[in-house]
Amino acid sequence: MNHQHDGHESPPSFWSSRYAIGLVVIGGVAAYFLLTEHLAHVVGALPFLLLLACPLMHIFMHGGHGGHGGHGGHGQSKPDAKKTTESRNEGDSR
Repeated sequence: MNHQHDGHESPPSFWSSRYAIGLVVIGGVAAYFLLTEHLAHVVGALPFLLLLACPLMHIFMHGGHGGHGGHGGHGQSKPDAKKTTESRNEGDSR
C-alpha cells in the first residue's frame, strides 16, 4: 500500500504525552495526602456538597427535555382505537 501524506499531521494529544501522565500521578498523590491529612474537613463539607448537588443536577440533567415551555400533552394521551374496541368487545361478552 502506498500512503500519501499531505503534510497535515495532527500533533499528538497532550493527554497521551508523558507530561500528562506525570501530572496525573502528581495530582493523585497530592489528592491522597490532602484527603488523609484533612479528612475531618472533607467529611464536614459533605452535607453542603450534597445540598449543592441538587441545583447542579437540576441544571445539567434537564438537557434532554428540550425546554420547559412546550412539552404539550403530559398525561393527555389519546386512547388507541384497538384498545377501545377490545374493551367494548369484552364488555359485550359478559
